[in-house]
Amino acid sequence: MSVTAQQPVDLSMFGIDPWWLVVVKAVAIFAFLVLTTLVMILAERKIMAWMQMRVGPDRVGPKGLFQTVADGLKLALKEGIIPTGVDKPIYMLAPIIATAPAFMAFAVIPFGPEVSILGNRTPLQLTDLPVAVLYVLAITSVGVYGIVLAGWASGSTYPLLGGLRSTAQVISYEIAMGLAFAAVFLQAGTMSTSGIVAAQNDLWFVVLLLPSFLVYSVSMVGETNRAPFDLPEAEGELVGGFHTEYSSLRFAMFMLAEYVNMVTVSALATTLFLGGWHAPWPLTLWSGANSGWWPLLWFVIKVWVVLFVFVWLRSTLPRLRYDQFMALGWKLLIPVSVVWVMIVAALRILDTDDVLPGTASLIVAGVLSTALLFAYLTVRGRRTRRIAQATEPPGGVDAEFDAMAGGFPVPPLPARSSTRSSPPASAGRLPGGS
Repeated sequence: MSVTAQQPVDLSMFGIDPWWLVVVKAVAIFAFLVLTTLVMILAERKIMAWMQMRVGPDRVGPKGLFQTVADGLKLALKEGIIPTGVDKPIYMLAPIIATAPAFMAFAVIPFGPEVSILGNRTPLQLTDLPVAVLYVLAITSVGVYGIVLAGWASGSTYPLLGGLRSTAQVISYEIAMGLAFAAVFLQAGTMSTSGIVAAQNDLWFVVLLLPSFLVYSVSMVGETNRAPFDLPEAEGELVGGFHTEYSSLRFAMFMLAEYVNMVTVSALATTLFLGGWHAPWPLTLWSGANSGWWPLLWFVIKVWVVLFVFVWLRSTLPRLRYDQFMALGWKLLIPVSVVWVMIVAALRILDTDDVLPGTASLIVAGVLSTALLFAYLTVRGRRTRRIAQATEPPGGVDAEFDAMAGGFPVPPLPARSSTRSSPPASAGRLPGGS
């Protein structure tokens, strides 16, 4: 049977839980996100230290295991300073607007199949909707309002610039992310998260929809403002970005929102492309791998694998220039996503008409599309290097350097001298000649 064959999605199991079970599920999700954030911050610092040959946290507790707890207590006990000139109501509300949607998005993420809790059969998922993935997109988009309002209400230039950058990033990368989801909707035949996981029972969508997975992987990093795409809080340009004027628990809420959003997009990648709570091969050879509470373990492991990629990127890649970052979204990710969605739709039609086998066609098309994309990036990179070499001054690095020659202001390297560095002879002199 072709994997494109659609099965009806049964949502009748949702909305019938007793009230106490709904509360237990909500509290469990909240505790999972908070604990994952605490562990993630420590793991990130440890992994980055290992990758960069540093020591990392090793003072608080055994091998620094309580460092995150100490940081949280420090932020809680610090004085909350409110600068003069802020719009106080919005200034106070912005961290809440940024944090609350990050938790709410997890309501439709499936952790596992149907299990028994104190005699009640219930899915390991708070709820589900026929348009659950669109709910996640909508609710996570609300979180950017907290960042924008924080920058605007701070009454300072750099926070305002950080908020504007975050808005531009969300607009750019939300489009690419939505188009990546569109291919998943076409393949699964549903927008329900539990239905999408069920559609990956035989073959994960990362195999069938490889270009969509790659686009989503880049988009989720840009969406969460993480390095190398952390332009809204670039300390080298904007001091601290949108949260420059925040301290104490209000600053901690922004950090909590960032890490919870990382967990959310990682869980969404797991749900849409990595089979959700389904066990990976060869564990699928065990008949009980996808039953009971075991799928919860597979889901958490997959989420942590994606979170590790976030840390890996931050440890190894430098921050992109802002014009490069926006060009990546508008000139590459969005066109690639549009073309790929058209290919998926065409192959589904041909599969329905029994012209081409759906599974094999999608795998071949995905591999070819990915290969063409990387070939294009390789050729483009070589062309850029050739242009840079061709425009190198005849005198080499010792020649005069024009910062505006490439169309974007670039500071000269230490070995270069800028044509704009020497002030005119009359600079610094008063009209009287003194």
